[in-house]
Amino acid sequence: MKAGPARIEVADLAKQFADGTKAVDGVSFEIGAGETLALVGESGSGKTTTGRMVLRLLEASRGSVRYRRDASAEPIELFARSERELRPLRRELQIVFQDPLASLDPRRTAGEAVAEGLRVHGLARDLAVDERVVDLLARVGLAPALRARFPHELSGGEQQRVAIARALAVGPTFVVLDEPVSALDVSVQVQVLNLLLDLQGEFGLSYLFIAHDLSVVHYVADRVAVMQAGRIVETGTADEIFEGAAHPVTRALLAASPRLYATSSSGTA
Repeated sequence: MKAGPARIEVADLAKQFADGTKAVDGVSFEIGAGETLALVGESGSGKTTTGRMVLRLLEASRGSVRYRRDASAEPIELFARSERELRPLRRELQIVFQDPLASLDPRRTAGEAVAEGLRVHGLARDLAVDERVVDLLARVGLAPALRARFPHELSGGEQQRVAIARALAVGPTFVVLDEPVSALDVSVQVQVLNLLLDLQGEFGLSYLFIAHDLSVVHYVADRVAVMQAGRIVETGTADEIFEGAAHPVTRALLAASPRLYATSSSGTA
């Protein structure tokens, strides 16, 4: 973990649904400023439910999520805040979903999708909104002309870049990346992963990177937490997990993961 106080502190987080299913059962972890923690596991292991609870998009059955804006700030207990009290924090805590086409409103152009957060949070007005949208699209490798296109007129890689620009627009410090490249071709995956790493370096972002493909995780993560049946069963640095995985679930995930070879992030897809 990187030096300094944790940006996100998760303690004993749990979720039990009305039918008695325990989706998450006592998960704890920390994420430092500028750090990426990968949460990995098979389908149904509880990783996406965990990510949504961390942002309070889903209420927890028990547990604590504390968010620290910066190293000098007191941590904020997210589950102790009302929805109204959370509203100012929402722009600092963002998410990028697995399926970019499903996460974008089909009735809004790419430019409108990116501009929405700017307007909602009062971060820009009138002509300044359009200028900011152009800047954001350029930052994620998209031409200004693409802001007039609707999601279905974009490739999968372009759609995900728009989704990343939308999250970036409101100035977050912490982003949950929920399988952000699993719906993309391998060559496009590398481009988007390089983009996420570049943005992290530029803005000091902290990431919770949710995935099932450990080769992708090795490329982006500082530390890894492996989930099975709602619990974390193994943790370590990315190198420790790849070189000496101890748990059978981790070894199975490694065996099932194709190699992801790093290539240049130039160009778009």
